[in-house]
Amino acid sequence: MDVEAAKLLGAALAVGLGAIGPGIGIGIVASGALQSIARNPDVSGQVTANMFVGIAFSEALAIFGLVIGLILLFVI
Repeated sequence: MDVEAAKLLGAALAVGLGAIGPGIGIGIVASGALQSIARNPDVSGQVTANMFVGIAFSEALAIFGLVIGLILLFVI
Protein backbone atom coordinates (compact mmCIF):
# COMPACT_ATOMS: atom_id res chain seq x y z
CA MET A 1 0.00 0.00 0.00
CA ASP A 2 1.25 3.43 -0.92
CA VAL A 3 1.93 5.94 1.87
CA GLU A 4 -0.45 8.49 0.34
CA ALA A 5 -3.23 5.90 0.18
CA ALA A 6 -2.65 5.00 3.82
CA LYS A 7 -2.86 8.67 4.80
CA LEU A 8 -6.14 9.08 2.94
CA LEU A 9 -7.57 5.91 4.45
CA GLY A 10 -6.53 6.92 7.96
CA ALA A 11 -8.02 10.39 7.58
CA ALA A 12 -11.28 8.98 6.25
CA LEU A 13 -11.53 6.54 9.15
CA ALA A 14 -10.72 9.22 11.71
CA VAL A 15 -13.42 11.55 10.42
CA GLY A 16 -15.98 8.85 9.64
CA LEU A 17 -15.70 6.88 12.85
CA GLY A 18 -15.22 10.06 14.85
CA ALA A 19 -18.62 11.35 13.74
CA ILE A 20 -20.68 8.24 14.42
CA GLY A 21 -20.52 8.40 18.22
CA PRO A 22 -21.34 12.10 18.56
CA GLY A 23 -24.19 11.73 16.08
CA ILE A 24 -25.74 8.97 18.14
CA GLY A 25 -25.09 10.92 21.35
CA ILE A 26 -26.78 14.06 20.05
CA GLY A 27 -29.81 12.02 19.03
CA ILE A 28 -30.06 10.44 22.47
CA VAL A 29 -29.67 13.82 24.21
CA ALA A 30 -32.35 15.46 22.06
CA SER A 31 -34.70 12.51 22.54
CA GLY A 32 -34.31 12.62 26.32
CA ALA A 33 -34.83 16.37 26.39
CA LEU A 34 -38.01 16.18 24.32
CA GLN A 35 -39.38 13.40 26.50
CA SER A 36 -38.66 15.29 29.71
CA ILE A 37 -40.20 18.51 28.34
CA ALA A 38 -43.28 16.56 27.24
CA ARG A 39 -43.66 15.11 30.75
CA ASN A 40 -43.00 18.35 32.63
CA PRO A 41 -43.31 21.51 30.47
CA ASP A 42 -42.55 23.80 33.43
CA VAL A 43 -38.83 22.95 33.36
CA SER A 44 -38.35 23.40 29.62
CA GLY A 45 -35.90 26.29 30.05
CA GLN A 46 -33.56 24.32 32.31
CA VAL A 47 -33.78 21.20 30.18
CA THR A 48 -33.10 23.13 26.97
CA ALA A 49 -30.03 24.83 28.44
CA ASN A 50 -28.61 21.52 29.66
CA MET A 51 -29.43 19.90 26.33
CA PHE A 52 -27.39 22.50 24.45
CA VAL A 53 -24.43 22.00 26.81
CA GLY A 54 -24.57 18.24 26.20
CA ILE A 55 -24.82 18.74 22.45
CA ALA A 56 -21.82 21.09 22.52
CA PHE A 57 -19.67 18.56 24.38
CA SER A 58 -20.71 15.78 22.02
CA GLU A 59 -20.06 17.94 18.96
CA ALA A 60 -16.58 18.73 20.29
CA LEU A 61 -15.69 15.05 19.89
CA ALA A 62 -16.67 15.17 16.21
CA ILE A 63 -14.52 18.27 15.75
CA PHE A 64 -11.58 16.46 17.38
CA GLY A 65 -12.03 13.63 14.86
CA LEU A 66 -12.01 16.15 12.03
CA VAL A 67 -8.84 17.79 13.37
CA ILE A 68 -7.10 14.42 13.65
CA GLY A 69 -8.12 13.63 10.07
CA LEU A 70 -6.71 16.93 8.86
CA ILE A 71 -3.49 16.33 10.79
CA LEU A 72 -3.16 12.93 9.14
CA LEU A 73 -3.63 14.49 5.72
CA PHE A 74 -1.43 17.54 5.91
CA VAL A 75 1.16 17.06 8.66
CA ILE A 76 2.23 13.44 8.58
